[in-house]
Amino acid sequence: MIEVIDYKAGNLTSVLKALNYLGAETHVTQSPDDVRRASKIVLPGVGHFQATQLLHDLRLTEATREAIARGVPFLGICVGLQWLYEGSTEAESTDGLCHFASKCERFPAAYNGAELKSPHVGWNSLEEIRQDSRLLRGVESGSFVYYTHSWRAPVGADTAATTEYGGRFTAAVERDNVMGVQFHPEKSSATGLRILTNFLEL
Repeated sequence: MIEVIDYKAGNLTSVLKALNYLGAETHVTQSPDDVRRASKIVLPGVGHFQATQLLHDLRLTEATREAIARGVPFLGICVGLQWLYEGSTEAESTDGLCHFASKCERFPAAYNGAELKSPHVGWNSLEEIRQDSRLLRGVESGSFVYYTHSWRAPVGADTAATTEYGGRFTAAVERDNVMGVQFHPEKSSATGLRILTNFLEL
């Protein structure tokens, strides 16, 4: 059973539709016990990082840590990826899961001497895909995916792919069973479905 965590942060329906289209058995939950006994966990999200405070309030943060520790595959989408880090400058008082070091930051107002529009919305390409990535298996560098976000995670040792917009940022992150994507695979056509399929097959 794939537990899809509901913390009232948008795009839940479209993620469920994509997973169900691929034949996954899904269950929407706010229960720590469900998360602890999940076979896989998906954390979707759109909007303000402050929404992730509900994960702490409902004791889902600790339940997620316990599930991850026993090897349960975890996929965070958009704000769900950002939550894997220490936090975000969008909501300084709300901690993330702290699985990956560093904080997410807003796109700069200008880049290379020109104004940079934010949010970053639309199709952009995946670059520097890590060859050992299980989540991105079979996805070629240059493949396009769909974004809509104003904050981003920096590039680090666990970055599985990057995208260029106002400089390089982490498009996907992966360490063992913990994975996240800043883009929306459920809105990214065949490439997005391939990525979700890879996750389902873990």
